[in-house]
Amino acid sequence: MRTKSLKKNKINVVTLGCSKNVYDSEVLMGQLRANNKEVAHEEEGNVVVINTCGFIANAKEESVNTILEYVQKKEEGLVDKVFVTGCLSERYKPDLQREIPNVDEYFGTSDLPNLLKALGADYKHELIGERLTTTPKNYAYLKIAEGCDRPCSFCAIPLMRGKHKSKPIEELVAESEKLAAKGVKELILIAQDLTYYGLDLYKKRNLAELLQALVKVEGIEWIRLHYAFPTGFPMDVLEVMREEPKICNYIDIPLQHISDTILKSMRRGTTQAKTTKLLQDFRAAVPDMAIRTTLIVGYPGETEEDFTILRDWVKEMRFERLGCFTYSHEENTHAYSLEDDVPEEVKQQRANEIMEIQSQISWELNQEKIGKTFRCIIDRKEGNYFVGRTEFDSPDVDNEVLIDATKHYVKIGDFTTIEITEASDFDLYGVPVQLS
Repeated sequence: MRTKSLKKNKINVVTLGCSKNVYDSEVLMGQLRANNKEVAHEEEGNVVVINTCGFIANAKEESVNTILEYVQKKEEGLVDKVFVTGCLSERYKPDLQREIPNVDEYFGTSDLPNLLKALGADYKHELIGERLTTTPKNYAYLKIAEGCDRPCSFCAIPLMRGKHKSKPIEELVAESEKLAAKGVKELILIAQDLTYYGLDLYKKRNLAELLQALVKVEGIEWIRLHYAFPTGFPMDVLEVMREEPKICNYIDIPLQHISDTILKSMRRGTTQAKTTKLLQDFRAAVPDMAIRTTLIVGYPGETEEDFTILRDWVKEMRFERLGCFTYSHEENTHAYSLEDDVPEEVKQQRANEIMEIQSQISWELNQEKIGKTFRCIIDRKEGNYFVGRTEFDSPDVDNEVLIDATKHYVKIGDFTTIEITEASDFDLYGVPVQLS
């Protein structure tokens, strides 16, 4: 028989998926804290809010399994209430309500006021920009826009996040000032598409102007760009990156593929020649820029020839950072009408081949760093190592700089100069340098 939990009302927010979800959870937690609610992130609590991801098959499966796990805990009397929000809930609410009815309530991606009401809290409009950050104290995500207007054939994000909507520059500056006052030194700019920023509000691509405003925020020392789009990239951003030391020489630009046949079917609005020229322009404008990209293999109709074009291009372009995903056949996307005709084992084999090539490239590029010094931010201590990053590395996805904590001390959250002494394919090892 189920026994009512005796724990005090403590709300545990569980976050799945990407950095956009991390940001949304932080906003939710900020609102709850302002309503005098006891709130925790991925700790024990008798009320659970699961912020789900619904992007691709693996992410959906993880979200469903997490919901089932907490529903089971509810049935065992370990938690009292389970609420579900985020992209999966936005996309599949009727199905979820039918299949997992024991969840107290489901909410979409833009249902924050209603979710707060269900949690016994009021949405406080005056708290725009207030968040309870869950990242290490030295960096935070800054979401500059919501939604996406791009027509990519494989992507369900517009279904879950709606049309592109930029946040005003002054609002983002105010939010950044609040973060800086809490000790944040690095802003990671995120959106479904950074390059579209400002078109709705200012009738022009306005990312460069936003960056010029953000570099003036006292206390912010690094600003990093995530999720740019190759079509219509605002080239004035490169000028700001080159001229402003606070803008990291780094860009995350998911390119997805390079075969013209596949790019056309993906509705990416570009070609191999245009994409290659864009990357050459990046290198010319900011010679030491680290370019991160993600690719999809196994898209419907991808032939051995298409894959060979992609593989050879990866070898030629020598990206500093690269991730590779297998294609996921998503309902209600344009590509869903195509036959998902590349066998799963072929998809996986192609992804492994790309990552093996990238591993070798990364190893070679990292060997060139040995003996050089880099300004690093120290994120955390893990085991016997302090873990830091250079300006060319984003948290969780890129290289880390490991400093032997049994021999050296560096302060978590601070910048320090590190000389690289060893390097593997995805890790750097270094020692602090005393600057005179």
